[in-house]
Amino acid sequence: MNSGARRLWVFDFDGTLSPLVPDRNAARLHQASRSLLKRLAADPRNQVAVLSSRSLEDLARRVPLPDLFLGGGSGLEWRLPDDRRVLPGKDAQKKLEKTRGAVFPALARLSALPGVELEDKRWSVAVHFRRISPGERYRLPSMIHGLKKLPGIRVFEGPAVAEVQFLRSAAKSFGIRRLCGILKFDPSCGSIFYAGDDENDAAAMRWVISKNGIAVAVGNSIRIPAVRHVDGPMELSRIVRELADSPPPQQKPGEKCGLDFSRGNPPAPRS
Repeated sequence: MNSGARRLWVFDFDGTLSPLVPDRNAARLHQASRSLLKRLAADPRNQVAVLSSRSLEDLARRVPLPDLFLGGGSGLEWRLPDDRRVLPGKDAQKKLEKTRGAVFPALARLSALPGVELEDKRWSVAVHFRRISPGERYRLPSMIHGLKKLPGIRVFEGPAVAEVQFLRSAAKSFGIRRLCGILKFDPSCGSIFYAGDDENDAAAMRWVISKNGIAVAVGNSIRIPAVRHVDGPMELSRIVRELADSPPPQQKPGEKCGLDFSRGNPPAPRS
């Protein structure tokens, strides 16, 4: 790991580095995104990460590039550039199994609606309703609202999908803080950038902005002050290249940079 890096770049995958597609299994890195990641990772001043709610194994197949930090399960699982893994502990595993058992009956009722599909990512389940029968669409809001009332989970909505997180604290805001802890990267002594497209990403963006970082939303579903909007991967790539060409922050003489894990950079989730 490059301990001297002064810039951290974090990107969501689906809808950000990859265009949204009707078949989620067909999602691939946009060519502009591939070139961008390679360029950023080649600069020793940068640390570059892709953070997704997909499983780590699934994400790794879709981002087959070296020198990147890959975060699956919204950052519960990380693969480092040297191929080491940082995974949740036993307590998180036990909490996961208990919550999955409690929540799956409600998910099964949702999946019974014609056209609704469940994507099991282990740490979360995505409820896809892009293809729901028009005659059943009216039932969705109340059923998703019912999911949100279940204890111990968190539900994020995106374009034609609802993401059910089985560990309430394990959103992408947690994932990016976890990454900073792994890297010992202090945002107050460097710069941090985040790009995404849905509610889960919005949670990470709020944290990044609170650290004087930069956040970019792909599309118009995220409405947060100070967030810049782009149309898709190509425009995102252009903007990031412009930002990357600007000088990174310089450490001031006598400046001490270090993360305090008691202030929001936990190494593992508790619930």
